[in-house]
Amino acid sequence: MFTLDHHKNIIEVQGVSFAYGQEKILDQITFNVHAGDYLGLVGPNGAGKTTLLKIILGLLPPLSGSIKLFGQDISQFKDWSKIAYVPQKVTNFDPNFPATVLEVVLMGRYARRGLGRRLKPADRQVSQQALQQVNLADYSSRLIGDLSGGQQQRVFIARALASQPEVIFLDEPTTGVDQASQDDFYLLLRKLNRQLGLTLILITHDVERVVNEAMHIACIDHTLVCHSSPAEFLQSVHSTNLLGREVKILPHHHKL
Repeated sequence: MFTLDHHKNIIEVQGVSFAYGQEKILDQITFNVHAGDYLGLVGPNGAGKTTLLKIILGLLPPLSGSIKLFGQDISQFKDWSKIAYVPQKVTNFDPNFPATVLEVVLMGRYARRGLGRRLKPADRQVSQQALQQVNLADYSSRLIGDLSGGQQQRVFIARALASQPEVIFLDEPTTGVDQASQDDFYLLLRKLNRQLGLTLILITHDVERVVNEAMHIACIDHTLVCHSSPAEFLQSVHSTNLLGREVKILPHHHKL
């Protein structure tokens, strides 16, 4: 069982602002993510959550402020295999893509090997292990398009795991996935975080669920509204009108 290391920042966001033209999207965002954390990143539509994610991943330059990854300024950071990204399935995946489950997972090994490099038997072994971790070892030869939405999303988790990262970003990963599959998916995330020690950053609109799953909540509404424990977040007046509607949250307690 891994524990959160409050003394080790692996992501440091300091005074980050961003604008598209004259429209300011982010204003002076500052927070840290510790090793072993499970951070739920929430906020209204258009609040800047995905923009912030792109800045942390180096896909967009901030208007001002800085990002440090594993103690290095992002401009100097090279070890991108430590970071994995799981996008929204419905907006980033063609279900008719003619690839097997194992072939999709093997794509994650190029983060370690580099594009154009030949994969080795060890890469296949790591990929098979990743499929075991998401309980899909028996599906390796199946076509990815033949799987259910929940199974496909677990394949994308396995692809991320195949790069052997230390932190995984997930952007609305349960979009279009049925309730039963969502339950299995959150159980898997809890296992990856609590048992394997992976740091998770989950962007979601499912406030009701994330407060029962994550260790910390960061609420973004162009500025950083709060960065706190779920209990402190729930005590905030912002949580009751976060998405412009009444948010009803029932706390649950999970045992592993």
